[in-house]
Amino acid sequence: MVDLERWANDTSAPDLGLRVGIPAVVWWVIVVGLGFLLAGPLAGLKEREDAVNEWLVEQRTATLNTLTEVWSAMGTTETIIGICLVVSGVVWWRTGQWWYAAVPAIAVAVQAAVFMLAALVVSAERPEVEQLDHAPPTSSFPSGHSGASVALYLSLALMAQQIERTWLRVSVTVVLLVLPLLVVCSRLYRGMHYPSDVVIGVLNGLVCVVIGWYWLRRAPRA
Repeated sequence: MVDLERWANDTSAPDLGLRVGIPAVVWWVIVVGLGFLLAGPLAGLKEREDAVNEWLVEQRTATLNTLTEVWSAMGTTETIIGICLVVSGVVWWRTGQWWYAAVPAIAVAVQAAVFMLAALVVSAERPEVEQLDHAPPTSSFPSGHSGASVALYLSLALMAQQIERTWLRVSVTVVLLVLPLLVVCSRLYRGMHYPSDVVIGVLNGLVCVVIGWYWLRRAPRA
């Protein structure tokens, strides 16, 4: 289980190389391996994924187009970085613990590094359907929007467990957990990714949340 109180008595020093760098490299190798696996031995899955993307195109309506445009924007680089900087700044100011405030930034940064380098190596094509968004220069695998939204909003949801008022804590947590789901659905609906792209993107975000949350070596005060 995730230790939500791990910074309460922190006396340890950060170790980015051991706790962030090495796990990130290992995870990147795994992501690249999954990408080559989907492009090689499991390439037959693309036909089934094409059917999913084509079915989603058939479900498009003007209302859903507008809604998914807003949802997709919650996972853009500008939105993620902006929210991350603001929240990290507020948390640092309120707690005086910069190492705690840095958790979302570390999760997002590692996710972005793994995503961009994996996309560069795997270089997967996007679905052959009408795409409602401008395709970024990166490849389809893995989904950067999905990974970034999971990395940020899940990190913030873990932080939100420190909120004392129950109704507020629950409300904030639910919203933060729903946002990545909306981003994932919007990327599929708008024809920007195959299902496997968003699945690996979500996994990328989850792993990077763990890396960000456990980036300190614990040395509890006696």
